[in-house]
Amino acid sequence: MNANSKLTWDLSPLSASDDSPELLTKRDRLKKKSYEFINKWKERSDYLQDSQVLIQALDEYEQWNRFFGTDGDEGYYFSLRKSQNQNDPKIKASLNKVTDFSTKILNDIQFFELKLSKIPSAKQQEFLANHTLKKYNHFLERLFVKAKYLLSENEEKVVNLYSTPAISNWVQMLSGFISKEKRKVLTEDGKEEEKTTYEILSLIDSKEKFVRDRAASAFNSILVAQVEVAENELNTVLQVKKISDELRGFERADKARHLSDDIDSEVVDSMLKAVTGRFAISRKYYELKAKLLDLPKLSYHERNVEYGEISKKYPYDAAKAIVAKTFTNLDPEFYAVYNSFLENGNFDVFPQAGKAGGAFCAGRLITQPTYILLNHTDTLHDVLTIAHEVGHGINNELMKKVRHSLDFDTPLSTAEVASTFMEDFVLEEILKEASDTERLSIMMMKLNGDVSSIMRQVACYNFELELHKTYREKGYLAKEQIRQIFQKHMSSYMGDYVLQSEGSENWWVYWKHIRNCFYVYSYASGLLISKALQNCVKKDKAFIAKVKQFLSFGTSSSPKDIFSNLGVAISDKSFWESGLDELELLLLQTESLAKKLKKI
Repeated sequence: MNANSKLTWDLSPLSASDDSPELLTKRDRLKKKSYEFINKWKERSDYLQDSQVLIQALDEYEQWNRFFGTDGDEGYYFSLRKSQNQNDPKIKASLNKVTDFSTKILNDIQFFELKLSKIPSAKQQEFLANHTLKKYNHFLERLFVKAKYLLSENEEKVVNLYSTPAISNWVQMLSGFISKEKRKVLTEDGKEEEKTTYEILSLIDSKEKFVRDRAASAFNSILVAQVEVAENELNTVLQVKKISDELRGFERADKARHLSDDIDSEVVDSMLKAVTGRFAISRKYYELKAKLLDLPKLSYHERNVEYGEISKKYPYDAAKAIVAKTFTNLDPEFYAVYNSFLENGNFDVFPQAGKAGGAFCAGRLITQPTYILLNHTDTLHDVLTIAHEVGHGINNELMKKVRHSLDFDTPLSTAEVASTFMEDFVLEEILKEASDTERLSIMMMKLNGDVSSIMRQVACYNFELELHKTYREKGYLAKEQIRQIFQKHMSSYMGDYVLQSEGSENWWVYWKHIRNCFYVYSYASGLLISKALQNCVKKDKAFIAKVKQFLSFGTSSSPKDIFSNLGVAISDKSFWESGLDELELLLLQTESLAKKLKKI
């Protein structure tokens, strides 16, 4: 591994600079190639009837998607530059221009997939059985399945137009109201200061009880102030979703989500049933946390309070080495991809003024580089973030080797598998070097994350299911009814050692995920699939070959069929149980260590 690896992105494969003339040249070429395709196929119908003509059209569409897409190198370049400098008006202006350009291309080229999706059923089956079209089989299959729920082209345009004022504006309005609120709270040095909502939220996880309790009280008062608006906002979201489902003919409220994620409803149902049936794991975890924090019970807002101290620092070079060692032990190709990212300028590592916070892994066209943004500050979390984001990057690179551009994507249902897989193995490597006291703190941190990603998100999904069902029965839900449903499902996974304390009944007001209907299952499904794969690798190291095969599939097949090819039935509840067994084992090991250290 190159110790002198680059610390900022090398964006030269996309553009030499913000003002490079090559960007305009690339835009002109993208426009030319896009309209060559559009003008050639827009008025034709022979490709909808003849497989020989269709394969020609699909090959040309694949090439356009491979090298150009709707915004090409220019759009990718300026979206990355904005992440590096969010406050630069020139970058913002350039990105806005390319976005407008891209939207025009998208609107003009969408006829192709829409027309394909509307092919008569008999012809669909003929095309799916045609060997000539085999490499595009699942791409066509997904279009044909979606066709059942598509409206006419003009109706789809109307739906696109009203989606922002019908839902997004309401959600943004509430979010804006909440963000503008201010309250007086106590800081950790005992001073009373006025803080914004987001600053208050950062104090809720304080290890000082007087600080987090006062912060929670302030936050609860903000939610009370906005609950009337939230009642109307959420009912609007529920109403628009109901209208959309009825227009499209979706038989269940979560079907649209499953369709877009290419996952069978029976698979999601199996996962939900398995997790809900094992809520005892999260209840036992919260009992353990309460004991370790020397509290009779946790208040609702104390769920995420960190136990112990994780004080060890991990400078970037040390963090890189830990990740490199882990990847090398798992598979040489994992390390090779990681090392190429380091040496070729695919990382932007340290915080800078104006730089976006957090971390992400970006990938657009199959022919473009993967780029990873970090904000490394030498914490354990930062080490795990490297592993997490590189996991996404490895997923991208494995797909690039074997997939065409129309299958170069990862469905939401499995998007977090590669990232959490790599992250968990890196954490195991770190635990090998930790003292018992450090191990207990790290294991509690890991449990907290897993419980939040699996149990809490499934409880939220169950809440959403009942919310939509009850709304469709009653026509409107008062805040009191929403509160009742919310607390029912939160208490179901938290158990007796977490109080549904005063004010917590309104935390649905702030939970943005429920406005992006039925999205949250993907956190649980991705992590549980990851854990099941980890379990297999621990039992048989050779299983890593099947993991790599899984990560290379892209959207060439549904998650259910991908696992079937690996000899695994993910519609079977026992599959999800194997991932939950991994979580329960971690809980038992943590309890044992706590007893050994006489902490409980």
